[in-house]
Amino acid sequence: MKPRIGIALGGGAARGWSHIGVLHALAEAGLSPDIVVGTSIGSVVGGCYVSGKLDELEVFSRSLTRRRVFSLLDFNFAGSGLISGQRLSEELNEHLQHVHIENLEKKYVAVATELKTGHEIWLSKGPLVPAMHASYALPGIFRPVKINNRWLIDGALVNPIPVSVCRALGARIVIAVNLNWDFFGKGTVVPDQDAFEEDNLPEAETRPPPGNGRAAQNLLRRQFFGQGGDAPGISSVMMDSFNIIQDRIARSRLAGDPPDIMVMPILEEMGLFDFHMADQAIASGKQATEKVLEDIERAVSLLAA
Repeated sequence: MKPRIGIALGGGAARGWSHIGVLHALAEAGLSPDIVVGTSIGSVVGGCYVSGKLDELEVFSRSLTRRRVFSLLDFNFAGSGLISGQRLSEELNEHLQHVHIENLEKKYVAVATELKTGHEIWLSKGPLVPAMHASYALPGIFRPVKINNRWLIDGALVNPIPVSVCRALGARIVIAVNLNWDFFGKGTVVPDQDAFEEDNLPEAETRPPPGNGRAAQNLLRRQFFGQGGDAPGISSVMMDSFNIIQDRIARSRLAGDPPDIMVMPILEEMGLFDFHMADQAIASGKQATEKVLEDIERAVSLLAA
C-alpha cells in the first residue's frame, strides 16, 4: 500500500510561483500528494492545485508584468493595511468562488495566524478563497481577514513551512518546499558598528507632487516599489522585515520537526515582490524538484506495504 504523501508549501511572497513548478514536476513523475498544506502564497498555489485550477493560476502568473502587478494593488489608506486585497480576491473568485475545502478530493489546510492571540489557525473547512486570503494577509500590507469572529493574518508568522500540519493529518512522507533557504546564514552579528550620519531621501521626494493624479500615482509607485539605487520602497521594507522573522521561525520549527524531503528552489535573484518573474520561479521550482525525485521515490518504495 502506497504511503500517504504530504506536501508543505512554504511562504515567500512572489517566490511562491516556484510551487507551481514543484507540483508539475511531481505530477510528471507520477507522484500525487494526498495532503496539501500551504502557508501564505503556498496556500494559494496549494488551493488552486487541489481544486484543479493550477493551470489557470500558471497562466495568470506568467501574464503578470510590473504594471499589471501595480494595477492589482487596491491601496486602502483608511484601513488596517495598505492594500485591501479585494482585487486579488476577485481574481481568485472568478475560478474558485463556489469551492469549499471539505468537498475537495485531497486533504487541504491553509495556515493563518490569529491577530490577538498569536494562535496558529488551521483552515480546513468552509469557502476556499477566504481561507487563502487569510493565509496571505501580510501584516501592514494586506488588511486582516475576519473568519468566525477571529481576525486572521499571514500564517508565516507562526508556521512558515507547515511540516507539522502534514504530519498531524497523517502524512507518512512529508515534502517541504523552502522558498527562503538561501537566506539561511545571512543573519549574523555585526559588533562595534559606528553610527555614521544617516542618509535621507531627497527633499523633493518627501512632498506631494504638484499637478495631476498621474504624478501622484507615479510617486506612489516609487514609494511602494522603491526609488532606484539602494533606497528601499515601502514594500521591500515590510517584506524583508517580515522575511527576517519568517526565516528565524522556520529554522526553529524545521529543526524540531524536519521534513523527509526538502525542495529548495534557487531564487537568490528574485525579490519577494517580483511577481512578474513567474517564468524564472516556476522553472526553478521544477528543477529543484527533479533533483530530489529519486529520494522521494526511494522513500515511497521503502514505506510501501
